[in-house]
Amino acid sequence: MKPTGPILATLAVLAAAWLGLQTYAPYGSTAALGIAMGAASIAAMSLALIMSARPWPAEQLFGGLDRVYVAHKWLGIAALALMIGHNTIEPELEGFVRETRAGEFASDLGEIALNGFIGLLLISWIKRIPFTRLELPWPLWRFSHRFTGLLFAVAAFHQLAIDKPADVSGTLGLYLNILSVAGLAAWVYTQFVAPFLRPRNFVVDRVDRHGATTEIALRPAGRAMRWQPGQFAFMSPNGAGMGEPHPFTIASAPAADGGMRFAVKALGSWTRALPERLAPGQHMKIDGPYGRFVFRQRVQRQVWLAGGIGITPFLAWAEALTDADQQDIALVWAVTTRAEAFAADRLAAVAARHPKLTVHIVASAEDGHLTAQRLSTLVPFALGGAELFYCGPTGLRDAITFGLKAMGQSPRRVHSEAFELR
Repeated sequence: MKPTGPILATLAVLAAAWLGLQTYAPYGSTAALGIAMGAASIAAMSLALIMSARPWPAEQLFGGLDRVYVAHKWLGIAALALMIGHNTIEPELEGFVRETRAGEFASDLGEIALNGFIGLLLISWIKRIPFTRLELPWPLWRFSHRFTGLLFAVAAFHQLAIDKPADVSGTLGLYLNILSVAGLAAWVYTQFVAPFLRPRNFVVDRVDRHGATTEIALRPAGRAMRWQPGQFAFMSPNGAGMGEPHPFTIASAPAADGGMRFAVKALGSWTRALPERLAPGQHMKIDGPYGRFVFRQRVQRQVWLAGGIGITPFLAWAEALTDADQQDIALVWAVTTRAEAFAADRLAAVAARHPKLTVHIVASAEDGHLTAQRLSTLVPFALGGAELFYCGPTGLRDAITFGLKAMGQSPRRVHSEAFELR
């Protein structure tokens, strides 16, 4: 993750806290601390809503939409913690304010917003139900987000209308009002404008099933979409009863006709049902492209390590190679069985055209689990001077990087993309 985005987000939240402390310091340390936590909560919630709108500058500042969503998650958690702190350390301003009905109403609404945010953020935070094998469905997880803006509007009204001392500076209020308007505008755009403005129309050309993985070939039904190999997009089939958009990496290089492929593995109820509900000629909306996990031409020695369906960005990278690309590249794909390597023939064809690309498929059921020692024997150059690019479950990445470090063969840099956006 680039440090610029997290630093700016942190400073924006700290600025709200500092303004709260400075503004209410004359009314006691307890009041100042309570207001500071409430102001910082408003700032964190606003930034989380702005990031959920997927603004292009945020990708640049954070280093990709996957990193933006990581920051979005932690801003939500911080907002909830700060809100609880604000409610616990309730500012005592009796004797300094003239109570009004609007202020009392705003105070009551603040309690509603707190309880609502606790429920919504717990749904957003807990992907898998503790002590069970049950996973919260993606539609429920996504649907819960639709109410976040309404609760934020309640919290924004709370900070605007709550009774305040007559002589406090307006700087804090102005700062929070600007953030509140920006956050609410982002939520309105995300819910009511973006679904009609951003997606492009595509038609399903072919649906090929390879065990648990389904390849979907699409062609544009209008203006084509431009993307870089390794980027991802949100897929939303029309008329399949599966309209909730899901993110998938585009598993092919850009083509002259604008066609693209996706490879979807059955990992949940939505992905398991998808192949049964798709047919050639069916329309689909594609929203993208997003992400910055793209091929780095300046790196001479590269290791591409994929875990399972994490092969998709590397498929696009490999197919996009040209004669001008003379990098030494070792692609290692870890799967459970060789039958899962649905793109083995495509990769072999690319490797035949590019002698500096070597492809190795490691099937754990037959070859044993991929280890750092095994990886070092498959790569035809020194790992210490290379850069490692990884996509797949975090467990495999952590095991490999830890093992390489223990062997004294740590890559010069490790690049990875967040495998999940929630």
